[in-house]
Amino acid sequence: MKYRVLFVCLGNICRSPLAEGIFLDQAEKHGIIDFVEADSAGTSGQHEGELPDSRTRKNALDHGLKLSSRARKFKATDFAAFDQILVMDNRNLEHVLNMAQTEADALKVSLFRDYDPQGRGEDMPDPWYGEEEGFEEVFQITHRTIIHFLDALRKKM
Repeated sequence: MKYRVLFVCLGNICRSPLAEGIFLDQAEKHGIIDFVEADSAGTSGQHEGELPDSRTRKNALDHGLKLSSRARKFKATDFAAFDQILVMDNRNLEHVLNMAQTEADALKVSLFRDYDPQGRGEDMPDPWYGEEEGFEEVFQITHRTIIHFLDALRKKM
């Protein structure tokens, strides 16, 4: 049985698909890819079926990472399908928690940056509204946070 992680942001075209891609890449590099699965979703269905934002894909490719997942909307059945749900900001955290039907559902949900030693409890910036340097900043935060999340996850396994 694999440990299933879901990354959630607003549109599922910038932050959460990047987290999914970095997570899978790092899980492979750390030798635990056979024990984990990952997906991403957005609280908005506005971009459903789209590839990640072209700026996100370019930035990821600059770091040797190809992103090819398609945007989808978070749904209540995701609580049963995933062991852990990591949300990019407090606004989307509230949205996801409002969909929880049980305490067990709610306990699966936390802020992504709770695993970031340089930004515990902080929102992940949304690069969509900014310039290229915002995408690089989000990449660096995401990479750092994924490394720490994987460390915590390996201790559970």
